[in-house]
Amino acid sequence: MFALLDFANDWIKTGGWIALAAIVFAESGLLIGFFLPGDSLLFFAGFLASDAAYEQFGERYMPALPIVAGICALAAIAGDQVGYLIGNRFGPSLFDRPQSRLFNPANVAKAEMFFAKHGSKTIVLARFVPIVRTFVPTVAGVSNMHYRTFVVFNVIGGVLWGAGITTLGYFLGEIDVVKNNIEIAAIVIVAISVLPIAFELLKHRREAGRAAH
Repeated sequence: MFALLDFANDWIKTGGWIALAAIVFAESGLLIGFFLPGDSLLFFAGFLASDAAYEQFGERYMPALPIVAGICALAAIAGDQVGYLIGNRFGPSLFDRPQSRLFNPANVAKAEMFFAKHGSKTIVLARFVPIVRTFVPTVAGVSNMHYRTFVVFNVIGGVLWGAGITTLGYFLGEIDVVKNNIEIAAIVIVAISVLPIAFELLKHRREAGRAAH
């Protein structure tokens, strides 16, 4: 995890906001982007936009926070739109492929289960669940989810995730203990962001268990 995060962080230091947008876009909507550390990267990008990062690295790798947050939100929204269109265009046959290094049917199954449990709000909730968020927009397209509904939830989710976690990285990165342990802090933030989803899944499991009895 740390090696992959280091690689991605070095990439956005070199490529700046263009590399950042490309990574967020790929993880949001391209099926091959599921392995990218999106949450941690957003957090780190927000930190790189702060004065604390400038003091630590002596260089500004990112523009001002509003610009970085906007770039991340737009890339996330655009990625999901492409994922939906891919699913809608190619349909179920897209997932009828054998397992390979870049494709695991189990990931699709997770996304389908998540979508079945949460309906339209999955588009927002899945943003905070690694791997699932990559496949959910495509599953929505395959399921012929109403396009206008998808767009509304996609915009909400893209802003909450793309701009929200970036903003957290900016402000929390100003704190010394976070600044000096930025990678660990990013992973902790990801874990905290997943807690509401875990609670929701646990609630649904309990309700399903009661209904079975």
